[in-house]
Amino acid sequence: MHKSFIEKPVEELAPLIKKRDISPVELTKAVLDHAETHNKQINAYIQITRSSAEEAALKAEKEIANGSYRGMYHGIPMAIKDNLYVRNETTTMASKIHQNFVPNFDATVVAKLRNAGVIFTGKLNMHEYAWGITNNNPHFGACTNPWDIEKIPGGSSGGSAAAVAADMSFASLGTDTAGSIRIPSSACGIVGLKPTHGRVSKYGCFPLAWTLDHIGPMTKTVKDAAGLLEIIAGYDKNDPTSIHVPTTAYSEYLTGEMKDIVIGINEEYFFKHVDSEIEKLVRKNIQNLVDQGAQVEEVEIPTLKYAEYAELITILTEAATIHHRNLLSRPDDFGDDIRLLFELGEIPSAVEYLQAQQLRQQLKKDFQRAFEKVNVLITPTLPIMPPKIGDDLADLNGEKVDLINHIIRFTGPGNLTGLPALSVPCGLKDGMPVGLQIIGPAFNEATVLNVGYAVEKTNPLANIKPQLSLT
Repeated sequence: MHKSFIEKPVEELAPLIKKRDISPVELTKAVLDHAETHNKQINAYIQITRSSAEEAALKAEKEIANGSYRGMYHGIPMAIKDNLYVRNETTTMASKIHQNFVPNFDATVVAKLRNAGVIFTGKLNMHEYAWGITNNNPHFGACTNPWDIEKIPGGSSGGSAAAVAADMSFASLGTDTAGSIRIPSSACGIVGLKPTHGRVSKYGCFPLAWTLDHIGPMTKTVKDAAGLLEIIAGYDKNDPTSIHVPTTAYSEYLTGEMKDIVIGINEEYFFKHVDSEIEKLVRKNIQNLVDQGAQVEEVEIPTLKYAEYAELITILTEAATIHHRNLLSRPDDFGDDIRLLFELGEIPSAVEYLQAQQLRQQLKKDFQRAFEKVNVLITPTLPIMPPKIGDDLADLNGEKVDLINHIIRFTGPGNLTGLPALSVPCGLKDGMPVGLQIIGPAFNEATVLNVGYAVEKTNPLANIKPQLSLT
């Protein structure tokens, strides 16, 4: 099979598979060969499951030949983040403690993908227990950024983003607790959607922080993300945070029409302390949307100034609670960075945790008021560019700043509020991709995706892709 096929998005492959112009067996072999060739360099996969993938590909090919085509993702090879349970397959959470854990059931999202005819090619690298943004993993090695292998891919879903960007998987699922879908999607130049909290079941996903966790698509295009959301969205009685709201055919809303869209801009928080080139690219894309018919209105969200505190207290304490027993009994089996975070999570009081939840409620009200005037908010996904692997500091207009505090500044509010948020590529800085974030009202993923589609139509990356070498 020609290499160009593994570079294609699912939206282009699906019609070819349906018409039987492309074989799922050949496609699976091609992407697995490519993944095995480049995984030493990118380290996106923890485990490649060639045997079961080829078996599933043959089954999909027979089903399609018999006229039983199931939809857009039938026969599509895909790897997923290694904190999502796949029955009878090792699911490590990229940790030492769970290195031999084998679940006896599929996560709900995995079961839905399986029913849609997805071919699972393996499990992807991540920051240990999803508690970090670099994907510099002490147990499985650092995942690298395909655009520059000396730099971080972002995290915690770094393996998912790197695999999609490097054509080692056609799409993926990531998890997002403070930005862990959107951060690596921005850093690796792909599309990443954090749906509304409660839209997608988290049953069978190892938690980081119960009230902040989300699962969502990571894809090459917005249409691919919409199609993947159609599969995984929906109420699940097994997830106590799942909300019974209607789902829709999200891809049908991708018109790119902007004439009735009002874009909200919050200058005080989302455009403060931002890399100047990132800011220019985001504002240029906003102007492109205005040229397509959108309007812009500035909005105030006063509680944003407390968002970093509320996010930090919530994620620290909830994560520490989940890992409390292992922290007491086997602390040396955690990586140094997350062990420190779990220890810090034991410090905040119940008063501080509950104060953080009160701030969350006020922040939700502030966003709700903003969405009475605008359809979406647009922000940079990240205020900084990804640094080199191992660096704890990032460059912000010539100043060295703390990496973790800054890289989650613009994504964390989406987790606190549970609102849908999408990162799409909006250009390049020094040969590295930059992401733009679109935040919408609760359960209005359709509008968020459509605005992202309008950005994507302008081809901000100019068809430039990362160039992989064999060294």
